[in-house]
Amino acid sequence: MRAVLIVNPNATSTTAAGRDLLAHALESRTDLTVVHTNHRGHAIEIGEEAAATGIDVVIVHGGDGTVNEVVNGILRHRGPQSPAVGVVPGGSANVFARSLGISPDPIEATNQLVDLLSAHRGGAPWRRIGLMDCGERWGVFTAGMGVDGAVVAAVEAQRAKGRKVTPSRYIRVAIREVLASARKEPTLTLQLPDREPVTGVHFAFVSNSSPWTYANTRPVWTNPTTTFDTGLGVFATTSMNVWSNLGLVRRMVSAKPDIKARHLIREDDLPWLRVTSDTPVDCQIDGDYIGKRESMTFTSVPDALAVVAPAPKTL
Repeated sequence: MRAVLIVNPNATSTTAAGRDLLAHALESRTDLTVVHTNHRGHAIEIGEEAAATGIDVVIVHGGDGTVNEVVNGILRHRGPQSPAVGVVPGGSANVFARSLGISPDPIEATNQLVDLLSAHRGGAPWRRIGLMDCGERWGVFTAGMGVDGAVVAAVEAQRAKGRKVTPSRYIRVAIREVLASARKEPTLTLQLPDREPVTGVHFAFVSNSSPWTYANTRPVWTNPTTTFDTGLGVFATTSMNVWSNLGLVRRMVSAKPDIKARHLIREDDLPWLRVTSDTPVDCQIDGDYIGKRESMTFTSVPDALAVVAPAPKTL
């Protein structure tokens, strides 16, 4: 089994000792090549080369941004023999890995990975998951237009100044951006299949899995029934009233989330949706700021990617 281990040495929670342990564990089970990323977009290039040269597995030791790049690189040569993607978390949130049932602890995740590789060598098939086609690139677990994109843009600006990105920093920035958005008129229009467009939307989150994100160990839910095996979920609001949204936030972090509110548009298992804006607004895909857009279309693509992950839990 030919494997490439992609390491982002700048990821939040990667360490030299952890990287060595992971490489050692994989070297005894695969024909392994280790590559360190050194610039933005590098993981796209590595993923594309891996797909073009017949690599069996691409393993990412980094955060969600690196995972997204690898997936986009691999799917430039999308086909039945595209490499499977495995993840050993190394970022701050690691939403994709945790949504797949992979431990956020790198050592435990390494053990999971080794067991899954051994099972595949014994004949077990790779798990396959759906992705979302965002038009200009693939999304793995989330995308957003409006305040969500503004939060990511603000956090990336702080990262560029050398400040460490943590869940608490995300929360502080999010509160600031939400309060700023509360003073603005809504600019978004939401179009769903077979329905009249909804105008007056302040922001829209699009999900390909659940939960939406994590605040340290606490999951934050927007569309609890959206999974890698369903269509897309959308979570959008027509009001930025602070008190109404505080009540909604309480539901989103509940141990038994019941996500509903009068000003909330929440739908699940959608084949596609489109968000347009009167003026360009901030957008993000998988926590990566992509700039301002006036229109984005999101399409569910089932069974798009093979992953090295446990079987999904059944309810």
